[in-house]
Amino acid sequence: MANFIISFTLWVSLLFCAQIVHVIAQWPGGTSTRFYEFKVQTTRTTKLCNTKDIVTINGMFPGPVVYAQEDDRVIVKVTNETPYNATIHWHGVRQILSCWSDGPSYITQCPIQAGQTFTYEFTLVQQKGTLLWHAHFSWLRGTVYGAIVVYPKAGVPYPFTYPYEEHIIILGEYWLRDLLQLEQAVLASGGGPPPADAFTINGHPGPNYNCSNNDVYTIDVVPGKTYLLRLINAALNMENFFAIANHKLTIVEADAEYTKPFTTDRVMLGPGQTLNVLVTADQKIGRYSMAMGPYMSARNVPFQNISSVAYFQYLGAMPNSIALPAPLPIFN
Repeated sequence: MANFIISFTLWVSLLFCAQIVHVIAQWPGGTSTRFYEFKVQTTRTTKLCNTKDIVTINGMFPGPVVYAQEDDRVIVKVTNETPYNATIHWHGVRQILSCWSDGPSYITQCPIQAGQTFTYEFTLVQQKGTLLWHAHFSWLRGTVYGAIVVYPKAGVPYPFTYPYEEHIIILGEYWLRDLLQLEQAVLASGGGPPPADAFTINGHPGPNYNCSNNDVYTIDVVPGKTYLLRLINAALNMENFFAIANHKLTIVEADAEYTKPFTTDRVMLGPGQTLNVLVTADQKIGRYSMAMGPYMSARNVPFQNISSVAYFQYLGAMPNSIALPAPLPIFN
């Protein structure tokens, strides 16, 4: 009887081990592998009549785009060349069996210290669409952010009209003060964060701000063509509206999930949210404003109320033509 019990116990143990091996074998490997190298750097930048150092990835503001296809494995080697701690969070990536690559400092990993390197590795299991990556230590994400664009598998079409072109639109904020010092001051005060000095579209404040008449993002469009805009709100704190003068936006994806198409004059995105919208260049040849502005429902809370503007400019429009304003909600 004792021999039977020992044999049965051994058999169960071997079966359990076999199941573990089977599960490990199912760790998602990806259909192909995309390699990226991120260097966390301080970069000298001039905006709003002021020159300062900001933290960036590879000297870019916004940072580089991570391109992949559904089910791809992504490997990103991050080297920290700044004196600050840093991590990168892959916002919206499900991290199937790769939670150690999610990026929140002191939660899934220790920060990447100055001069150190960390390699993130994850698989985009059954994911496609527009997502966001950003720093996840202190307020570094105020300047350290970028897009993740995951295309469908080869041969799989979009469930909507195929666009003539695609463009990434990242809504952000910009402060003249050092962001780490600003965070420490806010924590010490116990109050809310101060308003940003400017809103930005793809890192550009636009003509409504000082010294920014030429610091404007522009999309050149062909009359009659339809464009896919991948909208991302990378703002630290603010929910933001987005609109294009005289043009309708058709939402076809929200947070990397296809949706039933919905057409509207404007959209609103919370921090970290993404929307894919279709817009057709169906107006008279000219220059049209693309504008972002804040949504604030709380009373007696200060916020930046100057809109950031970019241009949706038709081929053939006069270079100095006046841009038609975009319809953002009235502050009330």
